[in-house]
Amino acid sequence: MQISRSKRTKRFNFKLNRNTKSHQTGANIVTIESKDYDTSGRGYSFQTTDNPGTLTMSVREARALLNFLNQHLSS
Repeated sequence: MQISRSKRTKRFNFKLNRNTKSHQTGANIVTIESKDYDTSGRGYSFQTTDNPGTLTMSVREARALLNFLNQHLSS
């Protein structure tokens, strides 16, 4: 089954593409893309050589990140 979801915020675009039947490389990915956004003096930054910067990871890696964030940001 093909699943595609996206979420847009002021600073980022999030995209999830899954194919539950496929085991091919790149069939199950999460992409986080930064938008052109002024971060000066805001306490956060995103440094990259290309604008916008893009982070692509597997669904398995995204789940590991989710577990890490849930564990350390929940309190």
